[in-house]
Amino acid sequence: MSLDPEIAARLKRNADGLVPAIAQQHDTGEVLMMAWMNDEALYRTLTTGRATYWSRSRDELWVKGDTSGNVQHVKSVALDCDGDTILLKVDQVGAACHTGDRTCFDAGSLG
Repeated sequence: MSLDPEIAARLKRNADGLVPAIAQQHDTGEVLMMAWMNDEALYRTLTTGRATYWSRSRDELWVKGDTSGNVQHVKSVALDCDGDTILLKVDQVGAACHTGDRTCFDAGSLG
C-alpha cells in the first residue's frame, strides 16, 4: 500500500523528500519533539496509529518507542496551510526526547 494520492499531492517536501513533523501531547498541548517524515512514514502513521518517522542519520524508518518503549499513540494528524509541516497530536508514553527528557524543547529559553 502507499499514501493516498490526494494527501501526497498536498505535501511540500524538501529536496530529500521529507516533511517536518511536530509531535504535540494531545490533551495538554505540550510540544514534545520534531522529526522528519517521508510518504511511507506518514502512511504507516496513518494506518497503524503509531508515530513513524524517517531517521536521516540511519537512513531508515523508525517507529517511536520500538526500542525505547517511549511510544507515541497518534490521536490526530493535520497538515498546515502551506502543506509543509505535519502536526501529530499524540499520547506520549514516557520520554519523547532521545535524551530521556519528557520534551525536546526544555533546553531553556533563547530570549
